[in-house]
Amino acid sequence: MRIIRQILVMRKRFEQQTNLSLVPIKDAAIPLKYRDGLPAVLLALQYVFTTPTLSENIFSLLETKITSGKKNTGRTGMDLWHILVLGVVRHVFNFDWDALVMEANYNSLVRMVLGVHPTGFLDYKDTTTFCYQTIRDNVKHLDEDLLRKINLLLVNAGHGLVQKEKDAPLYLKTDSFVAERNVHFPSDLGLMWDSSRKSLDMVQKLASESGLTGWRKVSDIKKTFKKLQRRTAQAVRNCKDDKKKVQSVKEYLESAQKIIDRIQDVVNGVDATKESLNKKAKMAFEELKKYHAYMVMFSDQIRRRLIDGEIIPHIEKIFSIFEEDVEWITKGKSNKPVELGHLELITTDQYQFIVDYHTMYKEKDAPQVPDLCKRLKTNFGDVRIKGISFDKGFFSKDNAKELAKAGFTESTLPKRGRHTKEDKEREGTDEFKKRRNAHSAIESNINMLEHHGLCKCMDKGKEGFKRYVGLSVMAYNLHRIGNILKARELKKQQKAQRKRAA
Repeated sequence: MRIIRQILVMRKRFEQQTNLSLVPIKDAAIPLKYRDGLPAVLLALQYVFTTPTLSENIFSLLETKITSGKKNTGRTGMDLWHILVLGVVRHVFNFDWDALVMEANYNSLVRMVLGVHPTGFLDYKDTTTFCYQTIRDNVKHLDEDLLRKINLLLVNAGHGLVQKEKDAPLYLKTDSFVAERNVHFPSDLGLMWDSSRKSLDMVQKLASESGLTGWRKVSDIKKTFKKLQRRTAQAVRNCKDDKKKVQSVKEYLESAQKIIDRIQDVVNGVDATKESLNKKAKMAFEELKKYHAYMVMFSDQIRRRLIDGEIIPHIEKIFSIFEEDVEWITKGKSNKPVELGHLELITTDQYQFIVDYHTMYKEKDAPQVPDLCKRLKTNFGDVRIKGISFDKGFFSKDNAKELAKAGFTESTLPKRGRHTKEDKEREGTDEFKKRRNAHSAIESNINMLEHHGLCKCMDKGKEGFKRYVGLSVMAYNLHRIGNILKARELKKQQKAQRKRAA
């Protein structure tokens, strides 16, 4: 075990061999006239790698998080540069992991920026490949705190490209949107099926590891219960006869109760001898208890709702047994009456960079303003931020005082509800109207961010969601930097072309 640990820990920043066999990253020819997002992001990554101060700061952060405190022995792991590039490339087009493996191994443009693409001048065999599991395991090292720090470095680098003077004033916009999770639409009948299916899977695994008997026909039990679940769901949805509907639900609950009782016997029997189980059996047993508890809970809720006619309080509901923290969010949209995920707060500046983001777990918009002001002042200083705009959902008297206290003199916070004479005068000025109209630009930023992965988070778990958000924001900011660099280079080329024509 000790040898394996040493093999996994040794890794380098990135050291490209200085020979004629490989294309240097700084010499990678990235096309400029394509509207596709990948060339712009790769151009920005090339800029990051070739800018000494920026690359040194980013590599220092990566080393502190990934290699700090580990022995520099054994076989090398994936280079830090490869981890960063592959983590970002996945979010350019909202790739899944399999598509990312294809890009990493067969897209010559991506491989040039990775620093592993051959020149073709010499008989050099390109043997560097990236495996599915290797990429997944290494990208997981990028956590929320690390990604926030890297994103701040990228924002400051982007400001250096567009601002004529250092520390120029910033005018910010803040709004929230729903970052959806990858879960199916929840119904208590469907969630009962999910719980029973996973419970039976764990029983099967436990039987294979511990010699548990009496569960040879698990597949038949699942098929029978699934048919009954679909028939019951159809009756509840379409049947106009309440008696038939209730009878169908009762049959479904009776069948579920038989499974619950059988699994309860297994839990009671194994619990007394669980110390003798091996590691895999213990893990299966803990999962079995969790899913069995869900079956009991959903059985109770189905009976209360569909038989007794009770309204289940929202606080008692769970919307996914796989992603327990998922929230049911209604924002009044006609095309999306319900969204399953979390509210994401983002703040952009006049250059369209995302300067701050925060995931709200069971939180609302208005209470976010004080903490947002603190984060902005910490990251950008007391003087740089001149103003920040919000929509009506963020209004409260305390927030208005907080913005004035923070020194954001040109802030825009429209009031909800009835307006006094002073409110009408304040919101009726030309300057206020101008800033309020400019606020709508953040909707475009949100749309672009959704195209960089945040339309639906495909990673699992709370930490996976946070990492997914951070990488999506990083891909977005790199795309903005890439567009700025691309516009500069195209302008140079046009200027040179006009000189040659003259």
